[in-house]
Amino acid sequence: MKRLILMGASGSIGTQTIDVIKQHEDELTLVGVSVGHNTDYLAELLKQFSLSYAYTIDENTELERQYPQVKFYHGEDGLVEMARLEDYDMLVNALVGFVGFKPTLEAIKNHKDIALANKETLVAGGKIINEALAEYGVNLYPIDSEHVAIWQCMQGHKKKDIRRLILTASGGAFRNLDRDQLLDASLSQALNHPVWNMGAKITIDSATMMNKGFEIIEAHYLFDLPYDQIDVLLHKEATVHSMVEYNDGSIIAQLGCPDMRLMIKYALLYPYHKWDRISNYLDFDEITSLNFRKMDYLRYPLVKLAKQVGSFEGNFGAVLIGANDEAVALFLKERINFVDIEGYIFKTLKAAHFIKDPTADQIIESHRWAKEYVDKLWANS
Repeated sequence: MKRLILMGASGSIGTQTIDVIKQHEDELTLVGVSVGHNTDYLAELLKQFSLSYAYTIDENTELERQYPQVKFYHGEDGLVEMARLEDYDMLVNALVGFVGFKPTLEAIKNHKDIALANKETLVAGGKIINEALAEYGVNLYPIDSEHVAIWQCMQGHKKKDIRRLILTASGGAFRNLDRDQLLDASLSQALNHPVWNMGAKITIDSATMMNKGFEIIEAHYLFDLPYDQIDVLLHKEATVHSMVEYNDGSIIAQLGCPDMRLMIKYALLYPYHKWDRISNYLDFDEITSLNFRKMDYLRYPLVKLAKQVGSFEGNFGAVLIGANDEAVALFLKERINFVDIEGYIFKTLKAAHFIKDPTADQIIESHRWAKEYVDKLWANS
């Protein structure tokens, strides 16, 4: 029985992780969750599972009174305190944003395996995370569909035989628009992803393709391959989740329905492919074609920027995340236009101070600085 703490339980990945746990209760047990502000959802989870630990940003005296057997955590350090607990085996990090970095690092130091959906952890501090994984002898399993696909395609093969990794990208809500048409893009349009059902933040990141840029950096740290061996193809059907090309010219691809629960299940139950009642299967009678297009770095400049930032390493990944977090937040509040997201990110990186070998604290500070810098740009605009 694998004991899980699920951080970000009320988000898109979190709720789908709950679906997977319910289907595999003979192998997975949920001992703790974090839900942010969504105490209504936490109340549902407390009824459904025998939880030992729960986190909310603010105290909820009513829930604490109803469930005196549950240890509740709150505030800025609550997630880190949960990560330091002893009686669990794996931290499932489904948090959105940079808040996922510190608890991941603490869980690794606590000798706990990680199932990671939180992109920011590796983009900001991939070098530090990998060093900690090696030092404490624990495993990190990806949950992102692209990285789970690559992970599966690499099974039984040697890294030295890989020519390149090929990440696929659906293209987001504006994949059929040119640069000029983006000037009039609305929030409601940006949130209308053509394939995936995700939270608001990651849906906007998909529209700008910042999300794909993050995934390139993640792939570098997950699979220890240089950036010139990591490519992106546009693939609107989202049926081929990613591919690995080998030196002999062969390509192994992973195909499946666009359902994140398949990826979550593989990460939590690795190395097994388990059947359950929520498994979806491709219907090849309905797949009439698979389309691929070369990545257009002029159309999607943030993808190219992410590759450049990744090659610098240092603290620039944290700056990139901070700038993107705050710019997307401003767009979600309809305070800036869609194309302004890119502009704020480029301006922030241009103004940032580069630190070649940052500490964890310097990474955290770089992220904070970038968010504040974007706010200043907006206030002065």
